[in-house]
Amino acid sequence: MSTPSLPRSSPAPDTSAAAAQPPLLRRRSPDPEATRDSPDRPERRSLGRRLRAFRKLLPLRIVLLGVLGSVAMALGAVGAAGVLHHDPLLANSGWSWVRFGHGQDLANALLYVGLGLAVWAWVRLGREVRIERVGSHGVLAAVIAWTLPLVFAPPLFSRDAYSYLAQGNLAAHGLDPYQEGPSALPGPLAENVSWVWQNTPAPYGPLFILLAKIIVIITGGNLILGVIATRLAMIVGLAMICWAVPGLSRHLGGRTAVALWIVAANPLMLVHLVGGPHNDLLMVGLLAAGVLLVLDRRHLTGIVVVTLAAAVKATAAMALPFLVWVWAQRLSGSLRVNFVKTALAGASASIATFTVCTLVAGVDLGWISALQTSSIIVNWLSIPTAVAQLAHLVTGWFVSVPLGPFLAVTRTVGMVTLLAVVVWQWWKARVGGSEAIRRAALTMLAVAVLSPATLPWYFSWPLVLAAGLAWTGAGMVAMVCASVWLLLVTFPDGDTALYSWLYLLGALAVSVLAAVSLVRPDPLRLSTKRPDAMPRTP
Repeated sequence: MSTPSLPRSSPAPDTSAAAAQPPLLRRRSPDPEATRDSPDRPERRSLGRRLRAFRKLLPLRIVLLGVLGSVAMALGAVGAAGVLHHDPLLANSGWSWVRFGHGQDLANALLYVGLGLAVWAWVRLGREVRIERVGSHGVLAAVIAWTLPLVFAPPLFSRDAYSYLAQGNLAAHGLDPYQEGPSALPGPLAENVSWVWQNTPAPYGPLFILLAKIIVIITGGNLILGVIATRLAMIVGLAMICWAVPGLSRHLGGRTAVALWIVAANPLMLVHLVGGPHNDLLMVGLLAAGVLLVLDRRHLTGIVVVTLAAAVKATAAMALPFLVWVWAQRLSGSLRVNFVKTALAGASASIATFTVCTLVAGVDLGWISALQTSSIIVNWLSIPTAVAQLAHLVTGWFVSVPLGPFLAVTRTVGMVTLLAVVVWQWWKARVGGSEAIRRAALTMLAVAVLSPATLPWYFSWPLVLAAGLAWTGAGMVAMVCASVWLLLVTFPDGDTALYSWLYLLGALAVSVLAAVSLVRPDPLRLSTKRPDAMPRTP
């Protein structure tokens, strides 16, 4: 007899919270491989933070791009820049062809490729700085790396270094560089000076004449070593800028990384003032350091340092009256009485400092009359000169007249206008503090454009003082456009390009492109990335 089979028991229903969830929301057991590669893992997060910190400290790709540009410029300069008339290194070597014909054309091409890479690297660095992905240490690393290849290059976009050495040679041989031109002492040093300055006395202060004299004595008249030594001496000014900018930004309300990018990493500064080299770099370095000392309440010391800047090049003296306002405003009591006190103290310190420099250099005050030699330069970067040239051009349609009378009139009007601007800005600066420094920067800009002669690197004067201010995005874009254009308006051998109109049009197009690229990473839409994948700079 068969036993009836019992029904199979059904499993007890699962009433847990996990079973109540839809299948797609149920928690699965962790996958070891997925856990190991998860970006949320603490080790991965720590590595990401370290990488971001390293990139902020050293934007490696951008730095290397700029280094490649500097190296290309240094190599191209061997054949295309302000080379020696008789080069002892290349004259009897197999590389002398780079200074003639197609060889020189190739050198020019290489130099301009390097210039383009340098500008590209600077703009890319500016994007990173604006969005605070790169800080001041990253900018300083870029400045150092981009400067080193230029130290050993022939003079870039100028032959002024040979003038400095020739003037130091005059002083070393007991001649007065404020009375004699380089041609008074014939030889290799004099023959490499531009024909414009062969018979003109030195317009520089006693401290710079002393420095040039020491360089010539040390290098023994070797032009290559002399250029390198001069450049190293000027780089001291760049170091002072890098030291002063953080403090200036703190006082003036700007960001340190932005200020360093604007002034220290700027190709206008590195290529012209370091690559040149030009003594303006030493002047603005001392100027920046002195202004910071005054803002840090070390007033007399700051005024002494700015006076040393004026003992290199007289332009720096324009900042001294503005610094007196900064000092006077910090004293209690009547502003008028405080101004008299601080002005007398500052003037005494300046006179004593300049006297010591003059006595040690063994020169006199002949540099004051020699300042007129700059009027030899005629180009339309100077507004008075531009007005004279335009008036001369229009008049020439009707009658033939020389340019000289036009220059005499417009430059006189320009100097009167400049005097009015200086007095007005100085009076508005009486509130002291950061406003006085801003007014000093505007005054330096007026000096650059209203003087009888203007050269592209003169715009470094106001830029150093203004870099620490709070810059808007539009201001940074305009600054990039102006800097790149000023960088390009001189040919690599030092000749001006200001009258090569087709070239200037191309330079303007490149400058606008660089400026737009600061805020739009791919303005020409050449990238293969989708537009929505491109990073945007605010």
